[in-house]
Amino acid sequence: MPRVLLILVIVGLMAYALTDVWGADEDERAGLPRWLWVLLIVLLPLLGAISWIVVRVSRRSGAGPATGPGSGGSRPTPPPRPGPRRPSGPVAPDDDPEFLWLLEQEKRKREREARGRQEAKDDDTESS
Repeated sequence: MPRVLLILVIVGLMAYALTDVWGADEDERAGLPRWLWVLLIVLLPLLGAISWIVVRVSRRSGAGPATGPGSGGSRPTPPPRPGPRRPSGPVAPDDDPEFLWLLEQEKRKREREARGRQEAKDDDTESS
């Protein structure tokens, strides 16, 4: 029973690693082509799958090897942004520039309509 369980765990780990390699981007594969990762996982199931998972986790956390100048990488790393990081989208409606613009347009429209009604009322009182 323990042998069967061990074999099932290795096969499951191998299947997970193969599907994860297949869906990974080029920069997540640590510079190795997809076919080489597949070959490593198939020929060395336990070692290949574990090494893939370690590489993938280290790439996701940003702790992978540096690719900046002098490190042997082909792509320079972008400089860090100064200041605190902003969220990718608005947090609240009053932080959304488009929402604020729409509010301003509605306010101007109401003011124009009110002025138009006031002028019409003034014209009616002058003509009578």
